[in-house]
Amino acid sequence: MVGSDGALPLPWLAEPLQRGLQRSAHALLVHGPEGVGQFELALTLAQAWLCEAPAAASDRRKPCGACGSCRLVQAHSHPDLLVLLPDALREALGWFAAGDDEAGAPEKVGKAKPSKEIKVEAVRIAVAFAQTTSARGRGKVVVLHPAERMNAIAANTLLKTLEEPPGQARFLLSCSMPDALLPTIRSRCQALPLGLPPRAIAIDWLATRGVADAAVLLAACGGRPLQALQWSEEGIGAGVWMQMPALLARGEATPFMTWPLPRLVEALQKVCHDALCVASGSGPRYFPPGSIPGGSAVATLSQWGRELSRIADHAEHPWSAGLMVESLIESARAALTPAARGGRRGGSNSLHLRP
Repeated sequence: MVGSDGALPLPWLAEPLQRGLQRSAHALLVHGPEGVGQFELALTLAQAWLCEAPAAASDRRKPCGACGSCRLVQAHSHPDLLVLLPDALREALGWFAAGDDEAGAPEKVGKAKPSKEIKVEAVRIAVAFAQTTSARGRGKVVVLHPAERMNAIAANTLLKTLEEPPGQARFLLSCSMPDALLPTIRSRCQALPLGLPPRAIAIDWLATRGVADAAVLLAACGGRPLQALQWSEEGIGAGVWMQMPALLARGEATPFMTWPLPRLVEALQKVCHDALCVASGSGPRYFPPGSIPGGSAVATLSQWGRELSRIADHAEHPWSAGLMVESLIESARAALTPAARGGRRGGSNSLHLRP
């Protein structure tokens, strides 16, 4: 959202924000690759719709950032804005729901993990919210992110409202996997695609946030600057990224012991992808040219890729982290060395892991 200084949250959102503000639909579906700012764009659109600055005094290409309404959005307390998120994302994104404690953190119920879904109870609250009168007279806005996290019952509950929307209400659905939404939901929303930002703009933005060798980390994340920033904040720097294929080929697990397991699995999948490209005579996508060891068989790498896909589905399981990392690195070493060509990789150590 736009701050009091009038700056956009992400510099590459100016053009898609203009496209969104030119739409008059009651529901927009903001979609694009994860890590390029769908949620930020949805919030900025909501802020612009609710902005109370006079037309002559405001820049209609974006919200003013200074009126009472904009300040309420910035404070996450606007009475006409409801942001619907899975509980597991609320702390990371800084948005909390009614019933959260005074510190802003969701109330804990036993030892249950925060849900990753947008549940039907939350959607029912959003539907009721949309049907009430606007408190400040600029309408009501509901933001759902990521929309693909709605379970089937929640999606069908929202569908009924999208079919017969309340007069003052507008909906912003933000997601990275629009195909995961019900076709009937997609058909009732105007699509607002958000692509990868220009490389130079993304690199400059990352550099201003202290990301060293931003170009390397941006490439590592497939051109997604928000993901590159997250990796940097997790301690995954350009230096270890460029060395990663060689470290894996030598079976060195120590540099990866502190990586979150889901992040390590994702990184190994990218190594596997680039190794398959090199083995097939193409150039790598995520790593600098020449950094991927050659000589591995396509069949061996393909088997490794399938194993990583299986592990990725359970990467957040409470494994014994040290054993899991050692197993993953050993599997990588076996796949990336020419000795594995045409032969058995020595088995999958992950078969011996215990939660």
